[in-house]
Amino acid sequence: MEFNPLTAVSPVDGRYNSKTNSLAPFFSEYALFKYRVRIEVEYFIALCQLPLPGLENFDPGNFDLLRNLYLDFSVRNAEEIKELEKTTNHDVKAVEYYIKKEMDAAGLSQFKEFVHFGLTSQDINNTALPLSIKEAHWQILLPGLKEIIEILQKLSLDWKNIPMLARTHGQPASPTRLGKEFYVFVERLEDQLDLLQNIPCSGKFGGATGNMNAHVVTYPEIDWADFAQKFLEEQLGLVRQKTTTQIEHYDNLAAYFDALHRINTILIDLSRDIWMYISMDYFKQRIKAGEVGSSAMPHKVNPIDFENAEGNLGIANAMLHHLAEKLPVSRLQRDLTDSTVTRNIGVPMAHMMIALGSLKKGLEKLILNENKIRLDLENNWAVVAEAVQSILRREKYPNPYEALRDLTRTNEKITQETFTRFIDSLAVSEEIKNELKAIRPENYTGLSLL
Repeated sequence: MEFNPLTAVSPVDGRYNSKTNSLAPFFSEYALFKYRVRIEVEYFIALCQLPLPGLENFDPGNFDLLRNLYLDFSVRNAEEIKELEKTTNHDVKAVEYYIKKEMDAAGLSQFKEFVHFGLTSQDINNTALPLSIKEAHWQILLPGLKEIIEILQKLSLDWKNIPMLARTHGQPASPTRLGKEFYVFVERLEDQLDLLQNIPCSGKFGGATGNMNAHVVTYPEIDWADFAQKFLEEQLGLVRQKTTTQIEHYDNLAAYFDALHRINTILIDLSRDIWMYISMDYFKQRIKAGEVGSSAMPHKVNPIDFENAEGNLGIANAMLHHLAEKLPVSRLQRDLTDSTVTRNIGVPMAHMMIALGSLKKGLEKLILNENKIRLDLENNWAVVAEAVQSILRREKYPNPYEALRDLTRTNEKITQETFTRFIDSLAVSEEIKNELKAIRPENYTGLSLL
């Protein structure tokens, strides 16, 4: 069957393709081939710049020609590598042969055996993969996360003076401010991004079992550890893991996935809170002409954006958890389980991008229903009991907590009049009574934190 988004097995490449295709340059098979070509080419150039004996006569004017192999890399080039893979049955070897073929065509055949010199496939994969993740993070994922934070910051400031009934255990609690409750998520997300930025983006580069055996036995006079260090740090912008098996440890990558997992969990919490606020009628949603909320109930305007975000974040987290748990574990010097697993790294990223898009859309559709928020405050005068008993404690009034408990823990409706009668009955000065009567649900909101 010919590929069509409607025939895709995964909704990432099907229904949500328009929301996830920005990740294709980083996590598709085409992208993996391109990054592998990039590593192979830059490694060959680094050998020339040593210079490695045998490459001292390589004309630096050809460096641009080699770099164009990945700078101008096309889907057609990826298809050429796939065709070579049919013979090699090894994807990295197919990349090596592709580059050698291009060098033959450019009249550089005498130098081509230095392509992939001394390396194992994981020297390529374990640099190509972290490099693709790093660049996808900075170019796609981080801007998407920051955009959500910026929207939340704006809403926090817009609503910083809106008093709102808080709910703990689902029950009315001491009032808060709507803007502050949104800013809680700003602070949480920013804190996690700070932690995320401190996780090194690392790679492995050390030959078949991490000791650069082939390099050392062939050219023992060269400081290969220094070469590898500089190649990863200066050419690729990666931190080199110095002591490895055939593959990288994946410990830093696992930490990165764990950090994304925490960020997603915060966003799930946000999605559920806003869903609740909409169900409480604290927010209306902007209606788009022609949209329907239910096939049967014409009145429905469902909070589908936040539901979509929650669902996609949940899928992303399930995969991120598996990646973080599985990748650091490999039998002895290497098994192949990481290979098939790492091919799926783009999938949780894609679900995150779908979720971020839904959150952005949902947040921008919110319309504050301030009347409903104020009505809830007015209907819950019992929440000022904390304030009254606290002032009575200050005044050394006997058993203030118990007095307010007996007043408010009842099935009868607690109103302003209930408190007025109670305050009038207290054996305190008129000044204290006036202070207590000035407390209302909408002004008992504590510190202004924004």
